[in-house]
Amino acid sequence: MATRKKKPAQGSVGLAVAEIAGSAAPAEVKALCEQVAADGGVVLASYRDPFGGKWVTMAALPLEKVAPTPYQRELSETHAKRLEAVIPKVGRFLDPVIAVRAQDGQGYWTPNGMHRLDAMRRLGAKTIVALILPDMEVAYRILALNTEKAHNLKDKSLEVVRMARGLIEDSSVGSRPESDWAFEFEEPGYLTIGQCYEKNGRFSGSAYMPVVKRCLEFSSAPLAKSIKEHAKNAERLVELDEIVKDAVKKLQDAGLKSPYLKTFVIARINPLRWDKPAKPGQKASRADFGKTMDKMLESAKKFDASKVKMSDLSAMGGPPPSEE
Repeated sequence: MATRKKKPAQGSVGLAVAEIAGSAAPAEVKALCEQVAADGGVVLASYRDPFGGKWVTMAALPLEKVAPTPYQRELSETHAKRLEAVIPKVGRFLDPVIAVRAQDGQGYWTPNGMHRLDAMRRLGAKTIVALILPDMEVAYRILALNTEKAHNLKDKSLEVVRMARGLIEDSSVGSRPESDWAFEFEEPGYLTIGQCYEKNGRFSGSAYMPVVKRCLEFSSAPLAKSIKEHAKNAERLVELDEIVKDAVKKLQDAGLKSPYLKTFVIARINPLRWDKPAKPGQKASRADFGKTMDKMLESAKKFDASKVKMSDLSAMGGPPPSEE
C-alpha cells in the first residue's frame, strides 16, 4: 500500500517576509536590470520569490519589446477579444506577464502572456508590466505556466514539438536526452501527436492518444535523435488514420450514423484493449509502438463494415473525441 505523502507544516516552507527583499541582488540580476533600462524599460522592484527564493525583477517594458515564445500554440481569437473587452471594463491591467530575455538577446519572450499581450496591443497600450526571470529555461515551461486559456491536446502537442525543435537548435542543450525534459514536455506522446497535427490540422489526436500513451515513454536518446523517431511514429499514425477514415466511410455508406464511428473503429482494431490495466501503485508496462501499429494497420484494412450493427455503436459510452 502506497504511503501518503506527509504535508509540510504550515509556515515551514520558503522565505520569511523580511527575506524577500532583505539581501543584495546577485550580479546576473543587476545586469538584467541594466539591460531593462537600456531597452527603454523601468525596473519597479527586484526580489526573491517567497517559495523557491529565486530572484524576480518586476519591470515596465515597452510593449513592442515583448513577444510570445516562438513555440506557443496559435492565438485564440475568441480569448484575445474577450480580454480586449474585459481590460477596459476593469480599467486596469492587473496581471503581469512572465518574461525572459529572448534567445537572440533582442527584447523579451513571454511563455504565458500571449493573449494578454495581444489584447493590450489591440487596445493601443504603450507598456506592459512583466515579471522578468534570469532563468532562460522558464521559457520552455509553457504548459506548467500557461493559465490564460486551457490547452487542448492539439495546443499541447504542437507546443511541445516546437519547444523540442527550439531546444535542438540550442547547441548547449540540444544534445541532452529527451528524458531530461520530461517536466517541460509532460507526456512523450505529445512529441508524436504534435507532428501528426503538423501534417493534418484536423487529425483526431484524442482518438489515438490512449494507444500512443500505452506505447511511449521518455527516451534516453539525445533529443535531436528522438524527435526523428517521433516523426516516424507520426507517419505511421497518419497512415493508419487514412485507412480508418475509409472504414468510417464504409460504415456511413451502410447507413450507420453516429459521432462515435471513428472511436468505434479504433477501439475495434486496438490490440491493447484486452491488456489488463496496471494495479494502483504499479508502473504500467509499455507496448511496442511499431508492432502495435502493424497490428492496427492490418486490422483496419480487414475491417468489415457489414458485420457492424447499430446496437454495437450504442454500447459505446462517453463523448466522442473532439476534432482538435
